[in-house]
Amino acid sequence: MKLKQIIQNLPAASCKGSLDVEIGAICSDSRKVVPGSLFIAVRGFQSDGHSYIGKAIESGAVAVICEEIPEGVNAPGVSFVRVENSRLAVALAADSFYGHPSGKLSLVGITGTNGKTTTVTLLYNLFRKLGYACGLLSTIANYVDGEREETQNTTVDPITLNELLSRMVSRGCQYCFMEVSSIGVEQDRVSGLSFAMGIFSNLTHDHLDYHKTFAEYLRCKKLFFDKLGADAIALINSDDRNGDVMVQNTRAKIVRYSVKGLADHTARILEQSFDGMLLEIDGTQTWCRLIGEHNAYNLLAIYSAAVCLGAGKEETLLALSSLESAPGRLENLQGPRDISVVIDYAHTPDALENVLKTLRAIAPSRPLICLFGCGGDRDRSKRPEMAAVAQRLADRLVITSDNPRTEQAEAIIEEIRAGLDSRGAARSLVITDRREALRTAILTAPAHATVLVAGKGHETYQIIGHEKFPFDEKAIVKECFKQLDV
Repeated sequence: MKLKQIIQNLPAASCKGSLDVEIGAICSDSRKVVPGSLFIAVRGFQSDGHSYIGKAIESGAVAVICEEIPEGVNAPGVSFVRVENSRLAVALAADSFYGHPSGKLSLVGITGTNGKTTTVTLLYNLFRKLGYACGLLSTIANYVDGEREETQNTTVDPITLNELLSRMVSRGCQYCFMEVSSIGVEQDRVSGLSFAMGIFSNLTHDHLDYHKTFAEYLRCKKLFFDKLGADAIALINSDDRNGDVMVQNTRAKIVRYSVKGLADHTARILEQSFDGMLLEIDGTQTWCRLIGEHNAYNLLAIYSAAVCLGAGKEETLLALSSLESAPGRLENLQGPRDISVVIDYAHTPDALENVLKTLRAIAPSRPLICLFGCGGDRDRSKRPEMAAVAQRLADRLVITSDNPRTEQAEAIIEEIRAGLDSRGAARSLVITDRREALRTAILTAPAHATVLVAGKGHETYQIIGHEKFPFDEKAIVKECFKQLDV
């Protein structure tokens, strides 16, 4: 593809050199440059891509997009395109280079604090059950029509994103369901994409380590809906007080769903157990395998999205009843002595409260033990809030390490414990080593207890420093069950 075709949608670009140069690859990482590449220099948080322009040219880059054309670079025959915002340029250039793949399928993005992974995963599974070829872009993994690929971020970089969408199109995918993070929106990772639908789940305390204020966090979520086209649908949870804020300036058609009030689509929980719950969705009773009010919202969002996208109500409800939750989301492991160990990704105060309330509602007489920690190098203000939630809703607390990253696990735990009162402190146990904490919580649990293991969910690793170490909570739980069974 010619350089002039790739940059045709870039705002306020000035050029130096030929625009007829042929581009064979596009990248923003100088280590991935091959002969014939277009290199885009992006100012990152840890390094500045402009410092690697020379290296990119040495590796064979024939064109460079940057915010400042470097002085003194000996690059005969290399074309330079200067832009005001190279981060935005990556997204728009990638969209053009891969032939605007998001416009060739129905792209559905979901944003919110909690429920994104569960909702997109269930939507993907639902539409596959309905007979459609689909793609999935999620925190757990990416799928191209059933083919799994690992992922590093909730919202991948624009080049990877458009390359994945392009492969979905070539494989005949009709839909793609993706998580859209506030950070991804703020960093222009989804700019240039054509969304058929945007879904808003909820907004609670998270990512303030990055956004600094809740107002800024909200602004970035809202920006996603501001950018939806007039032919798109904005599907919002009207029970969340920020739902209407999200769509104040959207051009999209607004559709609302609710579990507590009146809306375009509604649901009510009629009964529930550890095996599932009976829902009434738009007047029809449906048994689902998921549990908890938060999953009632997730399932209603999935149903509403499917109907809005043209699926039949009856076939959607039938398929909905056979869906299972995403890995590590209220995943129940039943052990000896009638001990239930529930693994969940809950890592915010609101998510932890939702899960604990669900477990308490299902089995009010069972002892409830909550094991949790908080991630390092992340929003510190939520640490005492997590403790306050846990002490209010659980009988016993086991406070431990999560992914400490570059912080000291002991220091994180002390900030968590600051949220405990004297009664909570008396009912809590601190074990820094997460494996030992998990073993202790299960092996000392009374018969018929429920043990919630919160924070890591689907993750099979623990991040200490800058390294990932294997850590499979399900495997550790099963080892404990063998000891209990002796």
